[in-house]
Amino acid sequence: MKISSVVRSAAMVLAVTFIAAAPFLAVPVEAQDRRAVREYERDHARFQSQHWRWDNRYNHNHYYPAVGYAVPVLPSGHISVNYRGGRYFFQSGVWFHLNGGRYRVVRPPLGLIVPVLPAGSTTVWVGSLPYYYANEVYYTSAPNGYVVAAPPEDANWQAQAPQQQQQVQSQYSADPQGNPAQPAPGVWYYCDSARAYYPYVAACGEGWRTVPAAPPPAQ
Repeated sequence: MKISSVVRSAAMVLAVTFIAAAPFLAVPVEAQDRRAVREYERDHARFQSQHWRWDNRYNHNHYYPAVGYAVPVLPSGHISVNYRGGRYFFQSGVWFHLNGGRYRVVRPPLGLIVPVLPAGSTTVWVGSLPYYYANEVYYTSAPNGYVVAAPPEDANWQAQAPQQQQQVQSQYSADPQGNPAQPAPGVWYYCDSARAYYPYVAACGEGWRTVPAAPPPAQ
């Protein structure tokens, strides 16, 4: 009897302690959620410019450079792909094509095969067939990798229109961590040590190098 009483008392003490502590335990989780929202909103505002677009189709949620921009330097880790007499360069879901001594952001032609999928690609199931999506491009499995495919008809009803791009004209500025706030008109930011462009590199220890980015030709 005495042992049972001791056990019941201990259980009651633990229950009361847990109930009393529950609000305090929830605070860190809520704080983390609020911090995540603030970070998302900060990054979302930072990349809003004519240079970059936000792709949230199928909850893909990645930033990509706008088609048509041309730069003199390719990012590190790119893959070279030859297709029908043309040479394309692929990195992190972005395709470049050499044109006039500059690398212009393009959409890849249908039928081109790349050995690896873009990092963070989203799988879209159409019936029993998986498609892989990134940067408004669909891929399907092929014997030697993944082939650029036409958008599946059955996927249209699932798609969310990419968030409308906000046209922002601003000069370069940096936050205390040295992150560029928004790309200035006609400029991308390149980190020599990482051999990559912002925002694919979040910060650059030695400072950013401005790279002239030719805008798409006027229509």
